[in-house]
Amino acid sequence: MSNNRITSEEALAFHLEPSPGKFEITATVPMTTQRDLSLAYSPGVAVPCEAIAQNPETAYDYTNKGNLVAVISNGTAVLGLGNLGALASKPVMEGKSVLFKRFADVNSIDIELDTEDTEAFINAVRLMGPTFGGINLEDIKAPECFIIEQRLKEEMDIPVFHDDQHGTAVICAAGLINALHLSGKKIEDVRIVLNGAGAAGIACLELLKSMGAKHDNCIMCDTKGVIYQGRTEGMNQWKSAHAANTKLRTLDEAMKGADVFLGVSVKGAVTPAMVESMADNPVIFAMANPDPEITPEEAHAVRMDAIVATGRSDYPNQVNNVLGFPYLFRGALDIHARAINDEMKIACAHALANLAREDVPDEVAVAYGKTLTFGRDYIIPTPFDPRLIHRIPPAVARAGMNTGAARRPIIDMDAYELNLKSRMDPTANILRGINARARNNQARMIFAEGDDPRVLRAAVMYQRAGLGKALVVGRDQDVKEKLEAAGMEDAVRELEVINAANTQHLGTYKDFLYRRLQRRGFDSKDIHRLAARDRHVFGALMLAHGHGDGLVTGVTRKSAHVLERLNHVFEANAEHGAAGFTALLHKGRIVFIADTLVHEWPDENDLANIAESGAAVARHMGLEPRVAFVSFSTFGYPVSERAEKMHLAPEILDARGVDFEYEGEMTVDVALNTNAQKQYPFSRLTGPANILIVPARHSASISVKLMQEMAGATVIGPILTGLDKSIQICSTTSTANDILNMAILAACKVGE
Repeated sequence: MSNNRITSEEALAFHLEPSPGKFEITATVPMTTQRDLSLAYSPGVAVPCEAIAQNPETAYDYTNKGNLVAVISNGTAVLGLGNLGALASKPVMEGKSVLFKRFADVNSIDIELDTEDTEAFINAVRLMGPTFGGINLEDIKAPECFIIEQRLKEEMDIPVFHDDQHGTAVICAAGLINALHLSGKKIEDVRIVLNGAGAAGIACLELLKSMGAKHDNCIMCDTKGVIYQGRTEGMNQWKSAHAANTKLRTLDEAMKGADVFLGVSVKGAVTPAMVESMADNPVIFAMANPDPEITPEEAHAVRMDAIVATGRSDYPNQVNNVLGFPYLFRGALDIHARAINDEMKIACAHALANLAREDVPDEVAVAYGKTLTFGRDYIIPTPFDPRLIHRIPPAVARAGMNTGAARRPIIDMDAYELNLKSRMDPTANILRGINARARNNQARMIFAEGDDPRVLRAAVMYQRAGLGKALVVGRDQDVKEKLEAAGMEDAVRELEVINAANTQHLGTYKDFLYRRLQRRGFDSKDIHRLAARDRHVFGALMLAHGHGDGLVTGVTRKSAHVLERLNHVFEANAEHGAAGFTALLHKGRIVFIADTLVHEWPDENDLANIAESGAAVARHMGLEPRVAFVSFSTFGYPVSERAEKMHLAPEILDARGVDFEYEGEMTVDVALNTNAQKQYPFSRLTGPANILIVPARHSASISVKLMQEMAGATVIGPILTGLDKSIQICSTTSTANDILNMAILAACKVGE
């Protein structure tokens, strides 16, 4: 079970910073000159307007319609919170919009309609049809959601999809395909019991019946028991459609001899006795959130042969809608579909089921900290499987084309799959993998500056995220007051605070430090001041003696000062191979720049050493290293004494016989731009470089800060390498999230 915990303060801060909400709109065309503006708006915009008026299909070519989905709600059934209203549903709808972008590169806008009038809602959505390529309905209560979706499907010529119904149904179907495969049963033979006759439950049964499940083999239950033919109490037309010809009247009776249980109801609805009464190799999908109808532990205690899935990420076999809706819409949008029909949903389910049976890529195993193989505990792919984007949409698109839903069929499916592979941001999976490895390592992380509220917030986040134990260097009362001031008084008892003034190890630390520094001009008083009063030194001493697994510091003092202090305890200097790498994340690319921390003016041998350290860091983060030694010259021209060392460093790597790509010297555009690289066919780089070795620390610093301030790049680092312990130095402008990221790198021992 995960101990990941999120406080109200953290959730509100996440939605407030760095700007309110979760996404913004950015232009995809130049908007800098008067000519740009004339093309983007008047008079140039008149030309595509006329083209669309003559041929409406060209709207998919000249506007963003073909990759734009509306996430629409009226807030009448927000998560498990009930009817909160349209405005209060906006954070959820914004979240759904960013999930579309994150997982399938689908642009999405949230729309909250302030009405509970079904006709008004339908009319509002219908009138917005020309704007969007698809409509995702969300958090609308039953039975209105059935009426709204059906009417909009009939009246609109773009896909309309209520994810609360069909998203759950598709993932449930995918898992059931594999569960029945493992148990040796066929869908047309099994007896299925569903508990929860709401939107999701009804959609699950409808999809399974369209896949071959027999009507009278499917028993639907609600709070009043079995929905049977002739029942009148608590019925409506959607329940009546699934009323079975049966003498069963209660859930307990229905479970006897059942092959499959599907739950979209409430915690505790299923008892161990019910599970015990089921047929051999029972399949139990307990999908109630946040707590399942019965936990896997409870089910397996009475039936070890059970295959169990839930809606939770801390159990195997999570039924997660994010496996479905992004890829269903991706495939539908790419064929300019008129609808998402049952055949497309079934194709999605089969594609997910087939993917789960294949070998799982190493990066997925690394990300989840365990080996995943097809079987009872792995019947559904994980949400962060990188193959989803290029395996599921093609299957959906093919089904849409085969059933006449496509306006513009895809001619070259191989090229389409390649395009899907290239359009996703690879940095997200890299960062996900690092987080998972950190969680698996469970490192005791030393946060050296416990008098800074940012550090305290990061320490609390580290521990509550289940990453490991946070050890905060500071004074108990000071930490308590700062946590209370930050609205995190409940964290006071959670953190372990280490005070240098009263630690039992201070004598040992001072003896160690005196042995290191006694011939460098330090007397016993100096040693006491360093060990007992300097937080950076004290934190480093804790780490050196195994009283922590990693150290994060640098928030309150400049990096040069912190590095000087660390050198009192470790050999954190250029002479002993230390170096600093800063990762820049921008527009789906990740590039390391070095040395941003240690070497002031490295020579060619230093540069070669830095390159080797950089290759190790890149591999640690899941990248295959490609190193470029960058300068203002390219392969010897123009000739300059300043560029000579950048030319010599690759020759040193030649002599060492290293096992990664490297080249130089070259300008930055040749290092990063594939078109520029084509001018130098002899270059050993097979693609854009992801490690840039620069001539000096000042040029590295300028490059990083320029990218950060002008281009808006995300900066991680500098990552300190070359030490035998895991230490990361933050910048004085770091946010709590920045500090947390550095702690995660330290926990993964990146750079050690």
